Amino acid sequence: MSNSALPLSGMLVADFSRVLAGPLATATLADLGARVIKVERPGSGDETRAWGPPWTANTSSYFESCNRTKESVTLDLTVPGDAALARELAIRADVLVENFRTGTMERHGLGYQQLRADNPGLVYCSITGFGSGAGADLPGYDFLVQAVGGLMSITGEPDGTPTKVGVALVDVLTSKDAVAGILAALLARGSSGEGQHVQVNLLSSLLASLVNQASAFAATGRPPERLGNAHPSIAPYELLRCADAMLAVACGNDAQFARLARVLGDAALADDARFASNGARVTNRAVLVPALERLLGTDTAAHWAERLAEVGVPAGQLGSIEDGFALAGTLGLDPLVDVGEDRPAQVRHPVSYSRTPVTDYQAPPRLGEHSDELRRWLSKEEQP
Repeated sequence: MSNSALPLSGMLVADFSRVLAGPLATATLADLGARVIKVERPGSGDETRAWGPPWTANTSSYFESCNRTKESVTLDLTVPGDAALARELAIRADVLVENFRTGTMERHGLGYQQLRADNPGLVYCSITGFGSGAGADLPGYDFLVQAVGGLMSITGEPDGTPTKVGVALVDVLTSKDAVAGILAALLARGSSGEGQHVQVNLLSSLLASLVNQASAFAATGRPPERLGNAHPSIAPYELLRCADAMLAVACGNDAQFARLARVLGDAALADDARFASNGARVTNRAVLVPALERLLGTDTAAHWAERLAEVGVPAGQLGSIEDGFALAGTLGLDPLVDVGEDRPAQVRHPVSYSRTPVTDYQAPPRLGEHSDELRRWLSKEEQP
């Protein structure tokens, strides 16, 4: 299926973002059919081109994770001629995404209010670390926000060091908020004809993503603490040791726990007053976990995962990222897509659509790969 059948077909996105949150958002828009033109600094480009290893034949694997199906043009915004081309791109665009420090785009004549008169339908998305008010001058990096925003305080073992998540999760969450905001603004434009300024920031996206942990704090005034792999409100909902490996067990209700106890060979556990309800199990977790691990220790994690799956108890052996991709493959989810013989595969767009599936995946661009033709187009020397 060609891009003409996709939801954002015909949309032009001016991508002035770098690193992860912005580029991942614009890559999603590209998946959905938008034409995304990535503006990069001459000579070096997006900072993540230098974030390696691992390296690919083109650049770093980090850059390639969030820049597929885009065109790259190099423009120096401090050079008047290049700044004029950047402004022309912004005026033609349906969507502009940027994640510079507040005020940077304005200094180059590319702020929302500066573009609005010439492009009233523009949906302009700004991504910052801590908002455009009192936190405008604070640098926003995922690791920093995980630390100051509280995510690290609930990640890690109770007696260990607060720990970051193993991926730049705040950037990823913020990118998804940016996409939601952009699509909502495009929908509103469909009835009003007017664009708007959409603003997202890493700290707000993190706090909104804390869901039950944030709600617990709001309800009690007490910040949650680290529980390792345990859940503050459900038990058992954690990693448990078997004879050879760890098993993830996620009992979301009493019926599942009863089936777990029966399969493990001690059905009486479900009738024990200490474990008969979820609340009791959470209160008595320190006794519950050793009791379960004594039973699980009689066989392998793979054995128990299979037995528990048969009775509808959510459980699975702890695996690696390789195992995760293998599992998706066995389930027919086809997690990787080919973008060329000499280029690494890309991770498939995560949403399935019955009428407008995402099928057009293109390799991330080389730095300035499309500069010549885009400069001619923006100079009005030729049609797009």
